[in-house]
Amino acid sequence: MFTIDKMSRTPIYEQLINQFEYCILSGDIGQDGQLPSVRSLSQSLNVNPNTLQRAFIEIERRGLCYTVPGNGRFISKDALQRIREAALEQTKELETLLKELKGRGVSREIVSDIVKNVYDQDIDTEGKVKTE
Repeated sequence: MFTIDKMSRTPIYEQLINQFEYCILSGDIGQDGQLPSVRSLSQSLNVNPNTLQRAFIEIERRGLCYTVPGNGRFISKDALQRIREAALEQTKELETLLKELKGRGVSREIVSDIVKNVYDQDIDTEGKVKTE
């Protein structure tokens, strides 16, 4: 379910957060679905438990999961909505960037071509083009 690229520039905990979000978006982990324990995921990925704990704390901070003491972590009822809302917030950053590009003379056609190319590519959970 989860894979780690130890050679990636993206920190391991961020890779895990991205993959958790992808699993929620794709429906692989549904509402109230139980997340793997830190211990089991640490062993299967050969990753330091503290790194995994950092990822779990962040996804819980984002409201994507909740903890039931003694039972583990589970996906929140509104996790999917929260991920989508966060993505919409990023469109504000995109709008700012587009204004900056326009101000620097980058044409609409160039931007449109870039958008088309990105949306035509198969993208992985880290936002990288899949090569397989």
